[in-house]
Amino acid sequence: MTDWSTDFDLFEDGFVRDPYPVWADLREQCPVITSERFGGSHLVIGYDAVVEAASKTGVLTSTLGTAAAPTLDDFTDPNRPRSIINSDPPNHAGPRRMILPSLSPAVTAAYVPITRTLCESLIAKMGDRTHVDAAVDYAQQIPVRVIGRILGVPEERVDQFIGWVRDVLERGVLFPEQRAIAFAELSAYFADEIADRRARPREDLITQLVHGTSEDGTQLADKDIVGNLGLLLLAGIDTTWSAIGSSLWHLAQRPDQRKQLRDDPDLWPMAVEELLRAYSPVTMGRIATAETEVAGCPVPHGRRVLLSFPAANRDASVFEQPDEVILDREHNRHVAFGSGIHRCAGSNLARMELRVALQVWHEQIPEYRLADPAAVTWAGGQVRGPRTIPVVRG
Repeated sequence: MTDWSTDFDLFEDGFVRDPYPVWADLREQCPVITSERFGGSHLVIGYDAVVEAASKTGVLTSTLGTAAAPTLDDFTDPNRPRSIINSDPPNHAGPRRMILPSLSPAVTAAYVPITRTLCESLIAKMGDRTHVDAAVDYAQQIPVRVIGRILGVPEERVDQFIGWVRDVLERGVLFPEQRAIAFAELSAYFADEIADRRARPREDLITQLVHGTSEDGTQLADKDIVGNLGLLLLAGIDTTWSAIGSSLWHLAQRPDQRKQLRDDPDLWPMAVEELLRAYSPVTMGRIATAETEVAGCPVPHGRRVLLSFPAANRDASVFEQPDEVILDREHNRHVAFGSGIHRCAGSNLARMELRVALQVWHEQIPEYRLADPAAVTWAGGQVRGPRTIPVVRG
């Protein structure tokens, strides 16, 4: 296994399967780890260090990309679609304020019935099979369909959306050409949808962004609508299905905690927050625009800085028994959705999908276990989560 004190590899199989001992060991040495892979980067793993780095938008920019490794993307191109995640002040706040109302708690609550119906239908499709895949048959089917409903796009596009997500976020780091093609296809698709909504408005998020205005009457440019729709698709699908899958993987091994939730269903909101803390999937990148420091560690100009929100959420200086999943944990200021101005705009939607998905599963399938723990497969890199979870029902 790689010596992470002098190098790190987010794709290393052993780390992808179980990163927690690695982080615990490294945190005793330094909250920032350096590697020369992919042109050189720094991995920030301490909670306070991650929060500090996230706040330094003036010198750790998001405008040059947030990927975990170099890509072929040209973020200096003024015509490139840009989202709020790739924008820093002063260009960040205005578009974010326009998007947030469409993802507010009240709006998100309206999607609960369709999410519940979808989850119930997915379980119904399993029929009387005792062996199912909690990731492939369930977790990975939910966010893409919910977001499709929100965007107002046909369900037959689901497989295409999943392909774009995987090409950009999973395979894209190792195969940048594949990532570039997928992003171009995704952008072209949304450009066509925007043109369609201008001519034929509907009750969906694309229409809201096309015809919406900010407080001063400004409208989003088409390229920025494309960028933010792409963000919702890419960030909202892989991250949420990873969170759902990780939670099912965990609970499949903990009949005691399943009973705890059955006996006290009011515990679900706290349990969701704890599962988000323990299995947060996302690591975000920044680029240093000048020489700086993070937690006292020097960062040269031009270096990539990776904010490991999953590692921060296991920091023992902030969370008691950080590697234990405590469903009724009271003090839980996790950063599963990031920190600072780039905190996830879709956090309300993600929380809702996770809660409904887990509640419906456990209503319908209260007893289940891993068919073979060694058969569970994981994806790593920027978004970590299980890709297959064979389980036995009953």
